[in-house]
Parts: sequence; C-alpha cells; structure tokens
Amino acid sequence: MADLTKPPTTTALYSWAMFPVYAWQGVRLRMRIERLLPAPVPTMGALEGNSEPVRLLVLGDSTVASVGMERLEDTLAYNIAKAINERAGWPVQWRAAGGNSATASDIRDHILPHIEERDWTHVALSVGINDMKNFHVVRRFKRDFGSLLYALRTRFPRARIIWCPIPDMRQCPALPTALGRILAARAELINAMGARMCRERGAIVTEPVPPQTGDAFARDGFHPNGNGYRIWGRHFAQWIAPPEGLSDPLPDATMPHVTPLRRAG
Repeated sequence: MADLTKPPTTTALYSWAMFPVYAWQGVRLRMRIERLLPAPVPTMGALEGNSEPVRLLVLGDSTVASVGMERLEDTLAYNIAKAINERAGWPVQWRAAGGNSATASDIRDHILPHIEERDWTHVALSVGINDMKNFHVVRRFKRDFGSLLYALRTRFPRARIIWCPIPDMRQCPALPTALGRILAARAELINAMGARMCRERGAIVTEPVPPQTGDAFARDGFHPNGNGYRIWGRHFAQWIAPPEGLSDPLPDATMPHVTPLRRAG
C-alpha cells in the first residue's frame, strides 16, 4: 500500500500559491453547478446471510447521503453492505448517516452525537472532501478528524473504523483543469494527515478509490452516480470482508488493525 503520510513539501506551497486561481474558479463553479439533494431513501436496512451479522455504520458527508440518487440500490451504504454480503455471504445490518457539505467537525458535532447506541462491528468513514474543498488548513483537519476518531473509538470501542481517503479530484468532469490540480494537491495533504491520525488512533486506512471515468459521476459532474457508488461499495468491502470462502465475519473484530509508526531517530 502506498504511504499516504509523506506528501512532497512542495505540495502545500503549490496549493497556497494557487489560492487566487482556486478562489476565482471555485466561485464560478459554485454559480453554475447544480446542487443535488440527498437521496430520499431509507437510511437503514438488512441483508440476509449465514453466520453472525456485520453491523455496519456508514458515516460521513454527501457521499453517504448519496446526493442526487433516487433509488436505494444506487446509494453508498447499501452498496457497501451488498458487496460485503456478496463477497462473504454474511448478513449485514447497515445504517447510513451523512450530511451534505459536512466537514469532519460537522460530523463529529452534529451527526455522531445523534447516532443511536448499538454494538456496531464496523464504521465506514467518508470524510475529508469538504475539508479539502473548503481549503481547511492541515492543522485544523488534524484537530477535527483526530477528535472525530477519538469520539468514535469512545462511543463504539469494539468497532473497526475504516476510513477511505479522498480520491483523485482531477477525474471530476465538473472541475476545470487548474482547479482539479489544486484540489488534488489539497487532497494529498488531507490524506497524509488523515492516514497519520488513523494509524495513531487505531483506525484502518484503505487505498483511495481507483480512478473513475465520466460514466461514474452524477449529473453535477462532481458526486458519484449509482455506478460510482457501486465501485465505492466494492472498494470499501475489501477492507471488511475477506476473500470468499471464509466463514467468520468478525475475525478479531475487537482489535483494530494499526500500522506501527517508526520511531524518530
């Protein structure tokens, strides 16, 4: 797996030098891009299977709210659950809690406190895109995302927490080339700090979602569509369900996978 924690030192300098371009193109984009609404579908459900169930909480931003979608089958949480069910045959009880435009601090302060107490076995996080898009400094994301991880670990101590880093923003059809490059640089910084926080605080970091083509995006050219969410669902499921044929849905579920950090010389 690529080491996300060490972006080049020039990345931050480049992104801040290009801030005027970001501001100009960002304002123009906001004026013309369609603002999609969250999917009007159930936010919880269950899939049948064999063995003990996976109890999955999917928490995050507009991707978890699956903005622009009309069918349950096209939403992120459902597709993660479906992919787990298909990969391993396990039953899955899932719950989606997402907020349009939500940052890490919004999720920590306004979404997580309203999640019901349950013995979740896994928490899938889609967090960071709005912190990146809003040009939050890395120090602020460290505080907000790091405290979100602390809050999750305290609320759900037996759950595995899985975070998916920000994908390559240059693939979004709605973004002008320069803006895509600037946001990709900001994403690199956010991903580096997010990976560091996960490794320090007992969460799992996935690979970023593989590059997607235009047919994986909603009509706004920024959010995924049903095909995109199916790709995301299968991607997330790789870090929850093992290869087909294994029977235990919760191998060492009480012990998070932590990548050891090297001690400074």
